[in-house]
Amino acid sequence: MFAKNILLVFKTKDMANKRLDMRNILQLLRLYTQGVSKLQISRQLDLSRNTVKKYIESFHQNSFTYQELSGLSNEDLEELFDGQIKPAPEKNIVLESLFPTIEKELKQVGVTRHLLWEEYREHYPDGYSYSQFCYHYQNWRGKLKPSMHMHHKAGDKVFVDYNGKKLSVIDQSTGELYEVEVFVSVLGASGLTFVEATRTHNKEDFIGSLVKMLDYY
Repeated sequence: MFAKNILLVFKTKDMANKRLDMRNILQLLRLYTQGVSKLQISRQLDLSRNTVKKYIESFHQNSFTYQELSGLSNEDLEELFDGQIKPAPEKNIVLESLFPTIEKELKQVGVTRHLLWEEYREHYPDGYSYSQFCYHYQNWRGKLKPSMHMHHKAGDKVFVDYNGKKLSVIDQSTGELYEVEVFVSVLGASGLTFVEATRTHNKEDFIGSLVKMLDYY
């Protein structure tokens, strides 16, 4: 059961005196994700720097990206930023019991949180909205034993593998559609990524991708 039944998701001290419109919140976050400084955002939107700072800090603490937030309804946004969720222990117990299965399902190719939420609402029509589904899931994950964080030295390791899901391309000369394998490599320290599509993942294609990868890095 969750330690707190009342969740104040995006509440900050100075918000009591200045409640932002949902469009202003999205505009603030859009500018921030585009690299605009907090001072510039404050001036452009006529907000105090403390207000801007608090919203940005809350944004980093939440599990949503800006793209996900921009796709939510005004109702969901209000719940996340200004809403106070009423206690619902029965809902919490039911949803929390599903999280271990949801955690496993999300590791499969093509499975998303939104897809699992739709399945959840089919079985529980009165269940949580998508935003609260994600929020409770993030809280649950935060209680799990954290995995060990790996520190890598620059240039020490590169991780390679093939994507589990094939892609399709069209041969421009013949118009033929055929599937390709996707080779992916990532440098451990910087996260710099190299990706190549090949007809197969046999030895020749694999070695060829490794050569191009090293040349790229």
